[in-house]
Amino acid sequence: MADRLLDGILDDDDGDDPILSVVNLVDVFLVVIAVLLIAVLENPLNPFQTQDAVVIKHPGQPHMEMLVKQGTELRHYKASGQIGEGQGQKAGTAYRLQDGSMVYVPEAAASAAR
Repeated sequence: MADRLLDGILDDDDGDDPILSVVNLVDVFLVVIAVLLIAVLENPLNPFQTQDAVVIKHPGQPHMEMLVKQGTELRHYKASGQIGEGQGQKAGTAYRLQDGSMVYVPEAAASAAR
């Protein structure tokens, strides 16, 4: 009697069931979908986030790009590689201290114009 019981367990054909392979594939796809959703939610330019964000691509290089997200608006700026020019006046001077911090000192003419 015990031999019949052991033969029944050893001859179990669950390993050949194609449905089990499909179930395993569905589990793998669910994990992949969960990872992709987490990646989308962690992206700083996520359209579902309410925070403002600035992303700078290739900083300091001639082909630098900047993406600015304010609310639901997304703006794209691309550097032309040229130095900008325009109208304006000097507003002050910035100094870098030994500890790496920056100090801005406004010009007397700029502060008097306010």
